[in-house]
Amino acid sequence: MPTTPTTSVPLVIGVDSGGTGTRCAVVGLDGRVRARGQGPGGNLRSSPDPAGALRQALEDALGGIDRRRIAAGHLAFAGAAGEDGGTYRDMATRVWRQARLPGAPAVGDDLAAAVAGATDRPDALLLLSGTGAVAALYRGGARTARRDGYGWLLGDEGSGVWLGRQAVVLALAALDGRGPATALLDVLPRALGVDTGGADGTGTALARRMVTAVHAAPPAELARLAPLVDAVARNGDRIADRVVTEGARLLLRTLDSLADTAGPDFAALPVVLAGGLLTGTTLLADRVTAVLRDRGTATVPARDGATGAAALAALALRSGATPAEARRLHRTVAGLEPA
Repeated sequence: MPTTPTTSVPLVIGVDSGGTGTRCAVVGLDGRVRARGQGPGGNLRSSPDPAGALRQALEDALGGIDRRRIAAGHLAFAGAAGEDGGTYRDMATRVWRQARLPGAPAVGDDLAAAVAGATDRPDALLLLSGTGAVAALYRGGARTARRDGYGWLLGDEGSGVWLGRQAVVLALAALDGRGPATALLDVLPRALGVDTGGADGTGTALARRMVTAVHAAPPAELARLAPLVDAVARNGDRIADRVVTEGARLLLRTLDSLADTAGPDFAALPVVLAGGLLTGTTLLADRVTAVLRDRGTATVPARDGATGAAALAALALRSGATPAEARRLHRTVAGLEPA
């Protein structure tokens, strides 16, 4: 899906692939985005065809591009820094070659791409809340510490899945009398595809249907409930508001757990806010940013992980650049505002 005419400038490819989508950007070292492409989610643990998702995004972007002019690529995947790293590298290299691209791509995680797409500061913090949740510390452009990101069963506190799960838990408590009434019951059953007709007066039948629906779907599907929790909280429901407030507290706790590792300049480091729940217009984002603003902490919204990945590819291509040259190149390819 080319967007501008090609030139003789070397081109780099950046890919940002997560659980819900795969985005590709072909960028010149002059900063012009030559083409973009998209594909479905490419997470090894949740996508039915991660290789196909990557292939689709690459081919969508490369339709009108002379592939011989691709000088480097950086492909970022959620989870690529963990135990699945080798599998991601093998898959990405295979698809790259099948796309008739020269050389071999670098493969990394999506957190680094998010940071690179938001700031050229080598020292920064990341706080992400989307389907999952994680915080990380970057020094000299490299990640030196990470907190949470353990998945829905063991962590991801303050994530979309966490918000959705808590909302269902509290709605069930309201149904069987263990908790107070909540307007969440007006929206969650329908969102779960549950028929509310014929429920008994005690709510037992509806509760069972909700439980069955939740267990029948992948856990990540609970993240779809997060916008509903936000909407109900905005309408004044104190139970939904409690979920959002607790989610914000847990996210800030995860971020603050990096303080000892970061050292005395922790409060001075910029925080890159990433994930749809922290970059979108949400109550969760409002509450997290309000606390950080009161602390005097600078926040930077994540912008474009694909061009961030492209910037990482460009920096690897020009590894001999001086620090000042590298910073200019980073800002140019990532499309960041001039310093």
